[in-house]
Amino acid sequence: MANLYDKPLKHVGIILDGNRRFAKRLMLKPWKGHEWGAKKIRELLRWCKELGIKEVTLFTFSVENFDRPKKEFNYLMNLFEEEFKKTINDPEVYEDKVKFKFIGRIHMFPESVQKYMKELEEKTKNHDNLFVNFAMAYGGRAEILDAAKKIAEKIEKGELKAGDVDEKVFEENLYMTSKPDMIIRTSGEKRTSGFLLWQSDFSEWFFVEKFWPELEKEDFLKCIKEFEKRERRFGK
Repeated sequence: MANLYDKPLKHVGIILDGNRRFAKRLMLKPWKGHEWGAKKIRELLRWCKELGIKEVTLFTFSVENFDRPKKEFNYLMNLFEEEFKKTINDPEVYEDKVKFKFIGRIHMFPESVQKYMKELEEKTKNHDNLFVNFAMAYGGRAEILDAAKKIAEKIEKGELKAGDVDEKVFEENLYMTSKPDMIIRTSGEKRTSGFLLWQSDFSEWFFVEKFWPELEKEDFLKCIKEFEKRERRFGK
């Protein structure tokens, strides 16, 4: 289905916030909310497909999240493995030509999780209908710092001259160059939490009161309709 709206909405970023608070409300262990969060991601991707949105970037796991309690951390790592395995074997991924990419300090994850990340990227690398970026072991400051280090290494090796470093060169060394048109944060928190610091310079931000597992298609559409009303001047 073609995009239902007049303005071209190509790329949506989402901070998936509120899984643990959602579980607490249900009187469950806080980390159990991540299971509902994972199911909601699958729903979201179907909404994006129906609406003709080409790319979505999901803030799934931050660098700071590695400090979570051990029991919760291990639970999450197992959940990531299970979900990535399911996705690798999901016929819908191949029918719909969904391409997956992981951005962040991926080396921080256990080898078992990295294995499925790499396999998912490899098996979908030639897909071109919907691009899904998982920001994991991600931090906006970390991304900028890592880009600066990459550039410094290239200068040391003689592959690049300091005078040649401009915005274009810097962007090419980030985890990704694509910029979201719209970013949504769920759970009622009104912070950017360092999400895509460089790429979000002209993104339109929306803060939704519902926890991530509670988000419905109507809420997503409401954000899109509001996006359509905003005048994007890009600093002009």
